[in-house]
Order: sequence, then C-alpha cells, then structure tokens
Amino acid sequence: MESIYWVLSWLCHRKCEHCYEDRFHPYYGHELAEVVQEAEQNFAPIITNLPPNMLYCDAADGLQKKRGRIILAGGEILLEPVRRTVLYPALDLLYEKYKNVGGVELIVQTTGDLVNGRIIEELLAHHVDLISVSGLDEYHEGLEQEPARLALRAKLTQLFETNGIRQFPTDAARSTQIGPFYNFFGATTDSWIGKIWPRGRAHTNELSTATLADNFCNAWSGGLNFLDSAHGGSEVSIEPNGNVYPCCMKTKKAIGNLRTESLSYILQRLRGNPVYEAISMGHPERMGIQHGWSVEKFYQKSITTLPSGKQYQNLCIGCDKFHDEVLSPVIQIKSGTSEHFSDS
Repeated sequence: MESIYWVLSWLCHRKCEHCYEDRFHPYYGHELAEVVQEAEQNFAPIITNLPPNMLYCDAADGLQKKRGRIILAGGEILLEPVRRTVLYPALDLLYEKYKNVGGVELIVQTTGDLVNGRIIEELLAHHVDLISVSGLDEYHEGLEQEPARLALRAKLTQLFETNGIRQFPTDAARSTQIGPFYNFFGATTDSWIGKIWPRGRAHTNELSTATLADNFCNAWSGGLNFLDSAHGGSEVSIEPNGNVYPCCMKTKKAIGNLRTESLSYILQRLRGNPVYEAISMGHPERMGIQHGWSVEKFYQKSITTLPSGKQYQNLCIGCDKFHDEVLSPVIQIKSGTSEHFSDS
C-alpha cells in the first residue's frame, strides 16, 4: 500500500475552528486518562493487523516497486502524555515490522509549535524519515498573521537543518535522495486542503468554500484508489480505536476495525462491492445506484442547511446521508468494533 494515515490519539493542545474532527481538542482529568489509555492499548494490535509489507507498484514508473509510507498524526502527537508512551514505541514497532520486507517511510505530522531540538533528536532516533509541519496557516492561534508564520517557519528550518534534516525534495528528485526530510504546509488557499473539508468544526463554523464541483473523493486523501492497495494512489485512514476508513475525511461508517481483523482482509472483503468501488473510483455520486439512489438523487441529497440558514452542497454531504439512510440498516457490527456490509 502506498499510504496509511493513522491518527494515534485525539489529544491536541488546540481547538482550531477549521478542524475537520470535533474530537481533536485538549483533554483534562479522567477524560485525558481515557484518551491516553485508548491510544496506549490499541497501537500494538493495530500494527499487527497492518499489511505484511508496505510495497506498491508505481504505474507512473513502469510498475517499479516502491516503499509506501505511514503517517503518524494527531491531534498533536508530540504532546508529552502520548509522545513517549504511544508515538515512540509505535515508530519502533513499525520499523521492526517492515525493515526486512522492503521498509516503510515513517512520517510524523505535527502542528510544529512544540518542535524543539530534543524532540527532533528523539524522532530521528526512532527512525522518522520525514517531519511534516501542518500548522502554517491563519487558523492556528498565534499564527493568524503572516509575520508569525514566517517566524515559526524560519525557526523550525534552522532547527531541522542544524540536526541534518533537509527540505523535502520534489518527486522527481526524491528517488535518488535519502532522508531525513522536513516539509511545511497548512490550510492555505493554494493548498490541496485550502477549500476546507465540510467536516467537524469547519462545517459547523461554515468555513468550507467547496462546492458540488469540488470532489474531495477524487483526489489524494479522498477515497480514490483506496481498494487498489497493490498500486500507487491507495491510502486509508485509521482512528485511535482501530476503525479504518477509505478517506481522511471519513465516511459515516467505518469499513472495519484493525483490532479484530487485518487491513488486507478488510479491503479484500469490499472489492466488488458497488458502494466502495464507486468511492475507490472517485465517483461517490454513483455509490447508491444499486440501492435505488440515482446520481440525480445523490446530488439532491448533497444539499444541507448550515447553522446560519444558508444552503450548502457538496458530495461529502450526500455520502453522509447515504450512509445514514441506506447503509446503516445493512451494516453488521462484528465483536462490537468492526462495521461492514453483511455478506448475506
């Protein structure tokens, strides 16, 4: 598989208004203990059920076999309650699992403001190939103004390069270079997430500028090619409890749970299913045809009313409603954790 995006913990030190997931926020007291415990208890069983190797065939390069990547994120996974007890042992387990079967690129995603020299040294000691700073945008508190973002970027660049980490190269140069690397991104207008997913607090706060013409499914981190795990373009998203989804935005129902079954089995089970084949082909509007939902009906269901009373329309809304109205009655729950289509 080319990519796995794994949210190790819901813990975050921020509650950003543009966040796609309401569960990312600070936790305290017994709630903090529960969030940390969930992450600590689940990461090892999840790793056991990840693919036996992380190799994929790149059709753009003559089907050359290449190593895939696992992105470990939060929330903010560098926070002390989860950094040492979850992130570092997870990195070590992943490195050991794949080191003799083609390897894996290990990426840690962070908002960036917690990064310091000691943490960089620790990340490198735990086999990290890329430190990806995702918080350089106006939505993050303290970084609303461009000078503040430039100052943080300059500070981190110096820290990274002092520790022998280079800026992430272009795709063309990457195959001939060896990390570790760093990169920067954020929810800016020129980025792939610039229109903001209609999810979580971003949806409640009416921040998404995406329209019906913006098909998040038919793009990277959407559902596109998620079932074609042997080839480039395949990615899934994992939650701290092991639930797995075909996209980072996440469908309303999980496609399985990695505490109880392997990712390879989950994907194999869904191949040929018209709903998930439509998602994998980047055409969510066709997911309901077999269930009596024409494309026109899906478009109609993609309309919702925002808290302000304005109407909003995007394919993600139609996907949510299809899951609520059609899939929920025919999805089974296995062992109380894994949700999937009935085989009957």
